[in-house]
Amino acid sequence: MSEPQQPVIDFLAEPQSYGLPPGQRVERIDTHVASVFLAGERAFKLKRAVRFAYLDFSTLALREQSCRTELAINRRTAPGIYLGIRKITREADGRLRFDGAGETLDWAIEMRRFDQGLLFGRMAEEGRLTPALMQDLADIIWQFHQSLPPAATSGGAARFGRVMAGNLGELERARAAGTLDPGKIDGMNRLCDTALRSLRPLLDARAEAGLVRRCHGDLHLRNICLWEGRPTLFDAIEFSEDLATIDLLYDLAFLLMDLEHRDARGLANRVCNRYLDRGGGEEGQAALPLFMAVRAVIRAHVSASTAERQGETPKAALSKAQSQAYLDLAIRLLQPAKPKLVAIGGLSGTGKSTLAYGLAPSWAPAPGARVLRSDMIRKRLMGVEPETRLPESAYRGEVTSQVYAALGQAALQALRAGRSVIADAVFARAGERAAIAAIAGEAGVDFAGLWLEAPATLLENRVARRERDASDANVAVVRRQQSYEAGPLDWHRVDAGGAPDRTLANARRALGETAGP
Repeated sequence: MSEPQQPVIDFLAEPQSYGLPPGQRVERIDTHVASVFLAGERAFKLKRAVRFAYLDFSTLALREQSCRTELAINRRTAPGIYLGIRKITREADGRLRFDGAGETLDWAIEMRRFDQGLLFGRMAEEGRLTPALMQDLADIIWQFHQSLPPAATSGGAARFGRVMAGNLGELERARAAGTLDPGKIDGMNRLCDTALRSLRPLLDARAEAGLVRRCHGDLHLRNICLWEGRPTLFDAIEFSEDLATIDLLYDLAFLLMDLEHRDARGLANRVCNRYLDRGGGEEGQAALPLFMAVRAVIRAHVSASTAERQGETPKAALSKAQSQAYLDLAIRLLQPAKPKLVAIGGLSGTGKSTLAYGLAPSWAPAPGARVLRSDMIRKRLMGVEPETRLPESAYRGEVTSQVYAALGQAALQALRAGRSVIADAVFARAGERAAIAAIAGEAGVDFAGLWLEAPATLLENRVARRERDASDANVAVVRRQQSYEAGPLDWHRVDAGGAPDRTLANARRALGETAGP
């Protein structure tokens, strides 16, 4: 941190500045743009007097304005954490204090301190993130995005092109410093340019549809915590309206990329599918690989810049390795993949959805296959929350026909966007099975059908134990389904009477697959 800020740093590092008892230490966390001081039940964030191509905190006035903006922006998602801003002043006796009458030396944001062990980045490292927690997180992100007004902007492709151009400038610095492989930089740029050209109409259409909004902008795992039992987004971009006014799926893509980087594609797949299930952008799926790749490029040049500042140290070597890993990830995310369609049928309780989410992460492109559940589609058609129980009238034959038609259209849309699809429904009628197979033919992709089977008593026990599930099936429904006449079955029959991992292994064998990630 620059020398003019050293007196403020020393002040914020002292326990007595906060009235803490002797011996209680103040913890300090540094990033490339800020220092956070953890003192008792509070945290104080000081912005570094730095200037980058995308950020300028070089003057006191700029840092004050940035503090005020950060407070307002983050109170949208974390009002319980962000308390206010404090000025640090030098008094007549030369001492520093908070909000004094003397000269203002700097500004800090005051926040409630939370357990660092509840940061999602830390929880990911320790294997404590669960599918249920990620489902809640996806809901919160979707609800936040729905609350945002459309930005008064157009030209989605041009806007995204400026983001890519800014990345290119930062990568050229890394090239000059020898931090990143020039050949990989050039290869990644070619892949990004090709993807942007093909996606230009889609990005422009999404902007025209109001799907570019003033988002979080920096939505990775280290900017999410568990606060009062709920996933909470904090530390949104405040320094650039342009960098934070983005496509909603580009906002989500940072989280998906971060999980992919941490070898947690299963969790990324859960987040992505839940977000899309809520109505969060089926039509934009083709852009996800590019969005995720560009997020990886951002982390690559940030890590490269960190390595340069760290000099010839072991930490610099780690930062350089991280930078290279992110660039490799960006290239990998943009590799083409051949989509396919797999349908999973069977009576309620056979474990169709569990199997679908077990298979989905292993299929390229990241974050894995689109899982289309008839239960989720029915809830959306009825205009209710996914776990809301529906009356029997919602299961009339004409409604079920609408559900299967919507499932087929959503599958076709995802396949044409380059995503593999797993269609999860009972598929009890031969016509329903023929219709989903025909979708694969229309899209020109391979198709396979899996029919799950298990004893009736086991199915009844499973549905009786369900909690927080979109399925409305109960024991009575399972018993009624036993009378269904499925007709001729040319799908792979899969024994689903064992544990989920055993059913997954059986399904993989039927599909001719090896174990996925």
